[in-house]
Amino acid sequence: MPHPPKEPTIVMNSHSVKSRPSMVPLAGELGETPLLAPLRRCHSLRKFNGKSDRPGIGLLNHAHLLLGATWLISTNMVRPSPRQAERQAESLLKEWLDGDARVEKVPAGRDEGVDLVVRVGRSVLAVQVKVTSDSASIGPTVEVACRNAPSLGKMAVPVVVVPFMGEVGRRVCAQAGVSWFDLSGNAEIVAPGLRIHVEGKPNKYKKTGRPSTVFAPRSSRIVRQLLIEPDRSLHQRELARLAGLDEGFTSRIVRKLEADELVERDAKGAVRVRNPDLLLDAWRETYDFAKHRILRGHVASRSSEEGLRQVAAALKKKKLRFAATGLGAAWLMTKFAGFRLITLFVAEEPSDALLKAVGFRGEERGANTWLVVPNDEGVFEGAEDREGIRCVHPVQAYLDLKAQPERADEAAAELRKQLLTWRA
Repeated sequence: MPHPPKEPTIVMNSHSVKSRPSMVPLAGELGETPLLAPLRRCHSLRKFNGKSDRPGIGLLNHAHLLLGATWLISTNMVRPSPRQAERQAESLLKEWLDGDARVEKVPAGRDEGVDLVVRVGRSVLAVQVKVTSDSASIGPTVEVACRNAPSLGKMAVPVVVVPFMGEVGRRVCAQAGVSWFDLSGNAEIVAPGLRIHVEGKPNKYKKTGRPSTVFAPRSSRIVRQLLIEPDRSLHQRELARLAGLDEGFTSRIVRKLEADELVERDAKGAVRVRNPDLLLDAWRETYDFAKHRILRGHVASRSSEEGLRQVAAALKKKKLRFAATGLGAAWLMTKFAGFRLITLFVAEEPSDALLKAVGFRGEERGANTWLVVPNDEGVFEGAEDREGIRCVHPVQAYLDLKAQPERADEAAAELRKQLLTWRA
């Protein structure tokens, strides 16, 4: 019985050259397509006929193609306009598909909720192009793409395009079964008879300087408050009071959250979180623990738990505001994973006398204790005692675990599973 034809596949991985050192360039073998011409000078190419000796790689015109990219982008590009983004998206698709794609631009005034219609073989791609990459906006964009693709036929595949698709956006697309690619050159497109997978390309549109975001240190007080009580609807005045912010500033942040469809209002105008999981994921993606001031050192103790209690007791005796976070706090909250590194937020720069009282010896190498002066006092919001030790709220601990060593990823997953499960 004949085997059904396999779907054409492009697989690209920026690490493939290092992981497959046996691969060598085969000059002229694949021809000068628009995609291969600029790559031929700096890529290793190999064509496999018949069955692949590399698992997981499908057929492209009855051959297997693996492109290993190792280029560096020295400068960041300016965010494109909608028209520029559409042209770039069209160009990328034509390169990947070697001219086999027929791209149709949706005429002005004909609102099908898509920007480009791509027909390749028996596949129809309903492409929606966005010029923003923030993960907060990916969820709503995916919903719109799913809703509008059927206007092109029940087999049309929704595809989302952004300047750069981050980890959270990729996960949201995967969960919704939506294909995507970005203008930086990464892609995950699956359609009848077609698969394009490209990974490892750097973000060409990374912003420099201080970003304007709802997750900036002071602005994130609003987000934190909403996640601490995700089932509660709050009027802006109450939200401002709880976050310790003026009403004008709070109003601006809430408007941005509304524009990103991360919050919603009830009939009385009160604000509540629309999707707590998405909001937390979006915050964690942008969160940078290194923006706090971190004093790394060593505290002598027989165990990490004893060390944590020893430091907490000394800080409490000195009446300095503090809260444990990271691995130590996660262990107190879940008892899931043991820890070596002790991390505590302290409200002000510790004096030499305080460090001596704590038993803290400054030491970068082999440090087992981090005393962290936060870039905003909001980190203490929602803190409570756990087994006699003041700990940050689980939301803050989850964020801080992103920068921790040891079994931090496992600890974060367990913390979220036990304490950060949201309503359906």
